[in-house]
Amino acid sequence: MSVNQKLRVGLVLDDTIDSSDGVQQFVLTLGKWLENQGHSVFYLTGESYRKDLSNLYSLSRNVHIRFNGNRFSIPLPASKKTINEILGSKFDILHIQMPYSPMLAGRIVKYADASTAVIGTFHIAPYGKFASIAAQALGLLSKTTITRFDKVIAVSLTADEMARNMYKVKPIIIGNMFNYKKFSEAKPYDRQATVELLFLGRLVKRKGCITLLEALSIIQCSTTGMPKVRLTIVGDGPLKTQLEEYVAKKGLNDWVRFIGFINEADKPRYLASADISVFPSISGESFGFVLLEAMSSGKSAIIAADNPGYKTLLKYNQDMLFPAGDAISLASKIKEFIYDEALRYKIALAGRIIAKTYDQEVIGPAINEEYRRALHRRRA
Repeated sequence: MSVNQKLRVGLVLDDTIDSSDGVQQFVLTLGKWLENQGHSVFYLTGESYRKDLSNLYSLSRNVHIRFNGNRFSIPLPASKKTINEILGSKFDILHIQMPYSPMLAGRIVKYADASTAVIGTFHIAPYGKFASIAAQALGLLSKTTITRFDKVIAVSLTADEMARNMYKVKPIIIGNMFNYKKFSEAKPYDRQATVELLFLGRLVKRKGCITLLEALSIIQCSTTGMPKVRLTIVGDGPLKTQLEEYVAKKGLNDWVRFIGFINEADKPRYLASADISVFPSISGESFGFVLLEAMSSGKSAIIAADNPGYKTLLKYNQDMLFPAGDAISLASKIKEFIYDEALRYKIALAGRIIAKTYDQEVIGPAINEEYRRALHRRRA
């Protein structure tokens, strides 16, 4: 198989491609990178409406559910006729985002031509007992199609463990990819405080924003003579009103501002504006896409909860981690970073080095090489 051969690649996602969650960002970044290499890319998704992607096929109606601490959509049965019409173009690669539904991605795998290599990337980690049980059940439903996969990739050790338990496969680990340059070159907004803190994420229990506010309340009550500190909370979700009420109750209105939902184009500037970015997710993180984005600027020091996904991504760097859900420990860590500018710089630099290893120009070629190996084995 020539290294210069241009491939026809189908990126398969049961969920909509319209949201800005981590898996969607991975698919979009990979698709654009592949196109820049001259490959033909097709997006085979659940219910999607965006108009900025060529070769986008929305193959099902989807229903919205809450699962694993997140809100996302699952497909209703996709049409066999429609799938076969699309697969008639003879893909070289079908790249399935995992876990996958037997109603859409499973059907695509089932009807794929024998000459097409099927690659999977497993993205998630379990959040709670119910999610683990549901994942096991989904794995059983996919038992007849998982044997068709030529290679399974996991984005982290945490995802690797769940993929092994769910599908009884042996993945290789290749991390998520992102556009490092897009975030490293972002210009910060004008400063409003001596030390700028940032939380960016959905306002749901799993993301742990309440732990951060509790830590900020501890700092406010225990410290005098502190530099002016401001926390910017970027994101929306069902807990927003509860969090706003907590801020008012604890007298933190001068310390905290809520920005709400922002689009992807604005995200780099918010991340570049922070001195300290805090990601207190309790659990359910297989990787930590937003941590990479935050670390890219080289200006923001990262503080993250020690859930398995974040620990792995941050190379178990204890200066960046605190016990998940522990507001007292988080308050102590934030205070240390506020007063020690040299430490902040050291952590920011370490984070930037980590982020560079997941740039699209590093991860893209690694995935492309797996495509070629799988295709060579299948067609040998």
